[in-house]
Amino acid sequence: MLEQCLCHRLKGDEIVFEWFAFSSSKKQRPLTLDNLEQFEHEILNKKKKSKGSSKGSQMNRTRDINSIQELIKAEEEEENLLDSYSTPAKGSQKRALTTPEHPQSKRGVARHASPSLMLSPASFSPSVTPSQKYSTRGGRGEVVSSFGVVQGPRWSGKGQSVRVELFEGKEDSLTSSYKYMFQRLRDIKDVLTGKIEELGEELRTHFNIEEFSPVSLPVQDIITVLGQVCCDSNGKLNAQSVLLEAGQEQGGRQVPLDLSELKEFSLFPGQVVVMEGMNTSGEKFVATKLYEAISLPFYSAVEVKQEVDEVSEPVMVMMSCGPYTPSDSLSYDPLIDLISIINKDQPDVCILFGPFVDSKHEQIEKNQVTEQFETIFKRCVDSLVEGTKGTGCRLVFVPSQRDIHHHYIYPQPPFSLPNLSKEDTMRVTLAPDPCTLLIGNVTFGLTSTDILFHMGAEEISSGTGTERFSRIMKHMLTQRSYYPLYPPAEEVNMDYEKFQQFGQMPLTPDILIAPSELRYFIKDVSGCVCVNPARLTKGQVGGTYGRLLVQPNPVMVEGKRVSPCIAGQVVKI
Repeated sequence: MLEQCLCHRLKGDEIVFEWFAFSSSKKQRPLTLDNLEQFEHEILNKKKKSKGSSKGSQMNRTRDINSIQELIKAEEEEENLLDSYSTPAKGSQKRALTTPEHPQSKRGVARHASPSLMLSPASFSPSVTPSQKYSTRGGRGEVVSSFGVVQGPRWSGKGQSVRVELFEGKEDSLTSSYKYMFQRLRDIKDVLTGKIEELGEELRTHFNIEEFSPVSLPVQDIITVLGQVCCDSNGKLNAQSVLLEAGQEQGGRQVPLDLSELKEFSLFPGQVVVMEGMNTSGEKFVATKLYEAISLPFYSAVEVKQEVDEVSEPVMVMMSCGPYTPSDSLSYDPLIDLISIINKDQPDVCILFGPFVDSKHEQIEKNQVTEQFETIFKRCVDSLVEGTKGTGCRLVFVPSQRDIHHHYIYPQPPFSLPNLSKEDTMRVTLAPDPCTLLIGNVTFGLTSTDILFHMGAEEISSGTGTERFSRIMKHMLTQRSYYPLYPPAEEVNMDYEKFQQFGQMPLTPDILIAPSELRYFIKDVSGCVCVNPARLTKGQVGGTYGRLLVQPNPVMVEGKRVSPCIAGQVVKI
């Protein structure tokens, strides 16, 4: 309630009167967090709008020193805005509105501003109209997908200072921007060939295969071949258009595949496979057996670092993926709601995926935004950092290909935030896309690129008996890559040299988070908990976010690994 007083500029007795009027009209509602949220939504937000429309009454009220300072700052910003559209006269000097003895730092003003004020419609140019469909949405806080069993009170953080860092270490991770658009076709071929040979050697050793035969060599016996799945045209892959492209050591040729003898299969372009079969004519390989690929081992803190994290209580990790505005408005109301949820639930870590300034937004596509995109993004970050400071929550920012102010390249370098204070830098982690993150001693695989949607449009299967999302996530784990699809989707600009270095999985993550336009889910796939929290907004209405309870120090029971993920939920914003 104190927070509501600050955000809506109400005195104690004023909010008490409003609350009694609201609660008595609703059959004496008790004073709970849920009822306070509804009270703010139904009463305070409407009063705030009506206050904004009556500027005349605002001018006549008695002002104290704080309100005068606010008025001076507003006038200064207005003058700066007007000056930016005009040419100043020669020799003109603008009078300073602050005294030299007490200069008012703009950063200091921003530090004490509430997130709702920093992202208010008045802060945008042109003025923003809030989305009606988003503000009238239903089902707030409804759990739509769950994993494990955890009841109410445990869904909150403990304020623990858990360790958050890039798994490979800064020296081996993508930590800054790089020059791209200089790759040669020969280099791309070398990367793809190297991937085939590397995975092929792993499979040959695992299944005790003596050697791989050339796929195009006419033989009358059953042979074992290695290659990469591809399509015979530019269209979508189907059972009649599948080709197998062999590696350089096996001849490098492309041969059509006959899948009619396989009882079950799941294939996509770019997949490295080992098959048994016959090619009697040299023109078509008839596959009779498909070897199932194997994933990398899980992380073991004892073996790798010989250390145990001090945190022993379960850690709450929240995750959210942009866009953070409805499609019909540039109002950041969903982001403000998310900040309120972070303050209420107080997660130990919050992973925030882009886009923060969405290149696919209708108003941005039509060039109806006059403010710089970097400025809007900085306001989003400042609101998140300042608005959650009291919780002690660690924030992780992951960029997206759709962030219009950032590099359109994959792998994507992390955001650059040079203006963060030392105190804020301690609790903010800037991660690339994709990356492997270490939270406590639990590994998180993160990618904001919609690999689920891209692979879902290309993958073909028959007789597997498993649903599509599980198959795609398993392909990522067994192909050991955050983006195993080749050729990539049109919207993904791949730099293969960097992809070979930073786009591969160093191990099988304990938890793999891959936000997508497709339906949300949380499920266990081969021991890895895979999460699609979907997006915070879906068109003009609210979307979902995810939260997990994680044991920071994974344990072994009778020599078997126990998943560190205790429970998970996908929740409506």
